[in-house]
Amino acid sequence: MTEAVNLAAIEEIRLLKARYLRALDTKDWPLLRSLLTDDMVGDFREMPGGEPDEQLLTTGADNFVAGVTAALEGAATVHHVHSFEIRFTGARDAEGIWAMDDHFWAGEGSDLAGRSRHGFGHYHDCYRKARGRWLIAKTRLSRIRVERD
Repeated sequence: MTEAVNLAAIEEIRLLKARYLRALDTKDWPLLRSLLTDDMVGDFREMPGGEPDEQLLTTGADNFVAGVTAALEGAATVHHVHSFEIRFTGARDAEGIWAMDDHFWAGEGSDLAGRSRHGFGHYHDCYRKARGRWLIAKTRLSRIRVERD
């Protein structure tokens, strides 16, 4: 790929990640689903100082969206990413690492109502160009620190 094509693809991937985070925070589940490959893998098992939770590994975009919908029901979230690194692994494939922080506030009716969590870490993503645009094929969150109220 030429440098101009690479730069255009990087910008498309940056916008993809921004839409992904906006979809999470605004609970726009149709938008979220539209950003994922059908065989997408979501891996949120890793927590600092704890055992991996195998229930937080999801295969398939529909399963992923259903799981996120259930997990965020009644909660408020704010996600930020920055300091991205993107590299191309093929003409239609790329990998990205994003420094991140997220805030989660549990809603009424939750066992955690009134509680909050502030996490720090990195997203490790795989992207695939399909249907004429870049989509998320895999996302893995590695947390460095989690602060809880």
